Amino acid sequence: MDRFNQTSPVVGFILLGLSAHPRLEKTFFVLILLMYLVILLGNGVLILVTILDSHLHTPMYFFLGNLSFLDICYTTSSVPLILDSFLTPRKTISFSACFGQMFLSFAMGTTECVLLGMMAFDRYVAICNPLRYSMVMNKAIYIPMAAGSWAAGITNSVVQTSQAMRLPFCGDNVINHFTCEILAVLKLACADISMNVISMVVANVIFLGVPVLFIFVSYVFIIATILRIPSAEGKKKAFSTCSAHLTVVVVFYGTILFMYGKPKSKDPLGEDKQDLSDKLTSLFYGVVTPMLNPIIYSLRNKDVKAAMKNLVHQ
Repeated sequence: MDRFNQTSPVVGFILLGLSAHPRLEKTFFVLILLMYLVILLGNGVLILVTILDSHLHTPMYFFLGNLSFLDICYTTSSVPLILDSFLTPRKTISFSACFGQMFLSFAMGTTECVLLGMMAFDRYVAICNPLRYSMVMNKAIYIPMAAGSWAAGITNSVVQTSQAMRLPFCGDNVINHFTCEILAVLKLACADISMNVISMVVANVIFLGVPVLFIFVSYVFIIATILRIPSAEGKKKAFSTCSAHLTVVVVFYGTILFMYGKPKSKDPLGEDKQDLSDKLTSLFYGVVTPMLNPIIYSLRNKDVKAAMKNLVHQ
């Protein structure tokens, strides 16, 4: 008799979070709350200045506004749940709420991967074909590009989440994570998840691998073009137009590679430390990266600095 017939179906899950490390919970509650407020304030201000300042009504800042809105949505889909888990030991979450949160987080993460690729194309055209920039990157082009990023993220999330929801969950219902992270949830299914894994691998190649390759090729051409500029001042000015985006890309994808590319501990005694390390890395990816984005763009972009000063003085 299989596991499904021996046990009753799961109607909810328990989020383990940092319940095994109670001393860390209060510290991280304050820290994550402060970071979340910075995310809301920083990205909110960026959205506001890109809307109100006419000088920022360009494709680059349109994409930046989308990125800021995306970061707010992404963190809001998970951070309140994380904060609640710090206050409530063994936080219980319903089946539908768990998969709703999973859908939103997965959709926002995928959308950001694709959107960063679109932003790389914008920088490629601006630096490598500046005379054709206004013709190539007009509203009929960059608005569908941004909309396509959102559509890709939502479509991928619908596919992955719906496949996960169809699995039977009938045994262990404790998710060893802060949120309903899809890989942590799939481990609890009492059925073969090989098709889910294959589907996720294919999706990662399309929505993660392809944008990374696209960004890499774009910056190869961008750097080659910058190096051909005769004056040092011209090189500096050209690089400054894409340095913020490049920094965000390095932080975003660097964290992903660190999360999923680092070797796992083979020492059974080190599993608790490994789990804690994985959780804190995931927390960094989900909170620190969205917090850094507006800081990076405001510090490395003269137009955004000027727009913020004008907004303050009005």
